[in-house]
Amino acid sequence: MRVKRAGTVLVAVAAMVAGLTACGGGSGGGKFVVGIKFDQPGLGQKQPDGSFKGFDVDVARYVAKELGYQDNQIEFKEAISANREPFIQQGQVNIVAATYSITDDRKKKISFAGPYLITGQDVLTRADDTTINGEEDLRNKKVCGAQGSSSPKRLVDKFGEAWKSQYLIEQQGYGACLPLLENKQVDAISTDATILAGFATQSPGKFRLVGKPFSEEKYGIGLKLDDKDTREKINKALEKMYADGSWKKAVDANFGEFGKFFTTPPAIERY
Repeated sequence: MRVKRAGTVLVAVAAMVAGLTACGGGSGGGKFVVGIKFDQPGLGQKQPDGSFKGFDVDVARYVAKELGYQDNQIEFKEAISANREPFIQQGQVNIVAATYSITDDRKKKISFAGPYLITGQDVLTRADDTTINGEEDLRNKKVCGAQGSSSPKRLVDKFGEAWKSQYLIEQQGYGACLPLLENKQVDAISTDATILAGFATQSPGKFRLVGKPFSEEKYGIGLKLDDKDTREKINKALEKMYADGSWKKAVDANFGEFGKFFTTPPAIERY
């Protein structure tokens, strides 16, 4: 009985060690798993060849290398908005970089490094439409938003339920809003400026980002609660990225003509 029990314990310990190695148990060792969005152009998008592209991806790669990981050790895992905290808490990822806004409520469950980008809810319209120049101009305009997003709710809170029934068109994602805007079925799309810029960059010259955000979203890198050591290492990596020009290079590469709206890296918030 003792031999069998000891064997069981050894198997359990071996499984635990293997699990830690798979998720990058030590600096430079094993895999470094990063949760990102797979469907947001300019931020986190899986390419047809299986590679990944976007600003969040570039930031995550830079941070991982500063932590001692090579390209072939970095693994990207799809993180949708609803599973970001569980992924971190359960150890399914080392970090999450997925348009992850830093909020007081989330900081009770996980920790944040950064922010590495500050954005806000903005408006995208057609390049030749000069009638929309801010949030207030949406009062009598048809606006497209994504189901389940907080962005349409912010407009409904401002303009009321009657506005919602008459002017708000909701789709499953912001990518589905773009053809509606291009074909003049709606007048504008409204959500985070970074998301709008990412989609619009795919069609140069067709759209205009108003550039007057009416909320503030601080994108941070999520990691396990109370992992102060790793958080500080990531913060230092971000500061190095700002200083050596890599941050600006990533902005220009991913946001194209809209990079002018994201010119200054934010100050790191330590807590």
